[in-house]
Parts: sequence; structure tokens; C-alpha cells
Amino acid sequence: MSLWQAYRGLSSNAKLGFGVGMLAWGIVGLRLSDKAEEKLGYTPTEADKAALERLTPKIHAVSRGERS
Repeated sequence: MSLWQAYRGLSSNAKLGFGVGMLAWGIVGLRLSDKAEEKLGYTPTEADKAALERLTPKIHAVSRGERS
């Protein structure tokens, strides 16, 4: 039995509970990840931030002029 079939076999309330649990897990992860990074020493340095800024794509708008 595949995972999808097992999920489809759950009752509506169980699917709802599973979805709410996944949302809660995601929210907790978003809230605690910054604190965990600080405790583990994974905060980025200014050099890391500058290197990341160099890698981000730059977007330049180019005017096309008028069409004839």
C-alpha cells in the first residue's frame, strides 16, 4: 500500500488533524530556527552576507522603444 493510498484511507477528521499538525510543525520550525542558529553558532557573518549579495541576480529594466 502506498503512502498516498494510506492517507486517502484516513477519515476526514484524521486528515484534518494531520494537516493541522503539519502546519503547526512548520510554524514551530519557523519560530525556533533563528534561536537554534544563534545557539549553534550558525549566524552569518558580514562576509557571508556580502558573498550572498554578490550572487543574487540583478534585474535591469530595458525600455523597448516604440513599435512601428
